Amino acid sequence: MEFRHLRYFLVLAEELHFGRAARRLAISQPPLSLNIQQLEASVGARLFDRDSRGVRLTAAGRAFRESATALLAQAEAARLLAREIEAGAIGRLRVGFVGSMLYRGLPQTLRAFEAAYPGIQMALTELNSQEQIDALLHDELDAAFIHTGRVPDPLQATRVHAEPFVCCLPADHPLAAQPELALADLRGEAFVLFSRKASPDYYSRIFDMCAAQGFYPQIRHEVRHWLSVVSLVSQGMGVAVVPAALARSGMAGAAFRPLAGTAVRSEVYCVWKTAPDHPARDNFVAMVAAQVASTEATSKEATHQRKSHRHDGRWLVKYAWNGVFSVLAA
Repeated sequence: MEFRHLRYFLVLAEELHFGRAARRLAISQPPLSLNIQQLEASVGARLFDRDSRGVRLTAAGRAFRESATALLAQAEAARLLAREIEAGAIGRLRVGFVGSMLYRGLPQTLRAFEAAYPGIQMALTELNSQEQIDALLHDELDAAFIHTGRVPDPLQATRVHAEPFVCCLPADHPLAAQPELALADLRGEAFVLFSRKASPDYYSRIFDMCAAQGFYPQIRHEVRHWLSVVSLVSQGMGVAVVPAALARSGMAGAAFRPLAGTAVRSEVYCVWKTAPDHPARDNFVAMVAAQVASTEATSKEATHQRKSHRHDGRWLVKYAWNGVFSVLAA
């Protein structure tokens, strides 16, 4: 029995006339008769009565019609489901993220993806970088946003964001009165920082930044998430070096100041596992890559416009501190 037999049977069951049924199926009458005979032989029952008065369904045929209708409907639903899954239009997508991504455009990216693919169910999990790498390797996440591009096989990473580090201080700290700080100003201060295990890349990066200024940070408290860092600082538990995006967290009691004299930047990478096949994940990664390309093009255009306002051959770089950095040419 083939699906073709079922389609022919249902058309004949509606028309109850071999000629009309054959025309609907765009075949001649003999092949239709042959297919019906093959179906009846396969089923082991007579499905139609044929006599001089016409064609009628038998009792077995009437019962078979209900099952055949349901079976063809299920087959069509299965076909559509497979095509939509292959296109990445339906399914489930599990995305991990570090807390700072809430202020780095992740909500906007997720809304855009959900608008483009309403059939995808999104599931978000906040984890530190190492936890996300482990989750990807164990197939517990489909995509992740982490602070390092150094990932093991079979993971793949692409950079999606880079920004300056800033100093996070208690709002009543004496250094908060200054518009800009150097890392050396934090010598002797108690630091709040990630543990090395939670984020080896950031731990080493901040240590190296301080070492370049002639000191090592005195770590008083270790946490696992950026918002925990800012929260402890806001309670007067120490100072921290954090990505500039966290200045948009709006946490009361914390002040953020630009850091002069360092070119080290905070980076975020989108990471995913190259196997197994996951069309929805591939669509998500492609959208992230397109947004990065668009942002870079906009940034290059802004840089070109600033250069067109060069004054006396010199650049004056200012910080407009409203939660983000602005580089202005005078």
